[in-house]
Amino acid sequence: MRDGGVVVYPTDSCYALGCQIGDKAAVERIRRLRRLGPRHNMTLVCSDLSEIGVYARVENTAYRLIKALTPGPYTFILKATREVPRRLQDPERRTIGLRVPDNVIARALMEALGEPSMSTTLILPNGGMPLTDPEDISEKLAHEVELVIDGGIGGLEPTTVLDLVDEMPRVLRKGKGDISLFED
Repeated sequence: MRDGGVVVYPTDSCYALGCQIGDKAAVERIRRLRRLGPRHNMTLVCSDLSEIGVYARVENTAYRLIKALTPGPYTFILKATREVPRRLQDPERRTIGLRVPDNVIARALMEALGEPSMSTTLILPNGGMPLTDPEDISEKLAHEVELVIDGGIGGLEPTTVLDLVDEMPRVLRKGKGDISLFED
């Protein structure tokens, strides 16, 4: 990843495509591979909570919620700090998605990298569903990525996405993470 590579790795929800944060060419490779437009938001996958404050402005209430739900299958939308390149932020809201997966392999990869990974769920164009079998992933993407980390059969359900920009959390996508806390 430090040399511009794109890696497939398991998370606690689905397999993901990831690259180094500042690597514009690798991010563009992921966008081409998934056929994502420039408005598709990627997520910073962190090894632990200590990294979140570097990349996002987190109010005390939001921090307590994040701390209670991580590590886990949640993506949190927060206001980005100046550490996040503008091209990786939502252009209008200046936000970024962050998560700390409950997966030993994903967290070890981020620790080894020394920073979060720019990531997105591994869903191929016209596929509709995430790829789950690492052998199948290796066959399909052998010439597209530098490495596929085999973490066993992955899940089909993506993360739950919570918008924590405003005072009241909003569920933007119901996924693997429990949302009962946010239902009326």
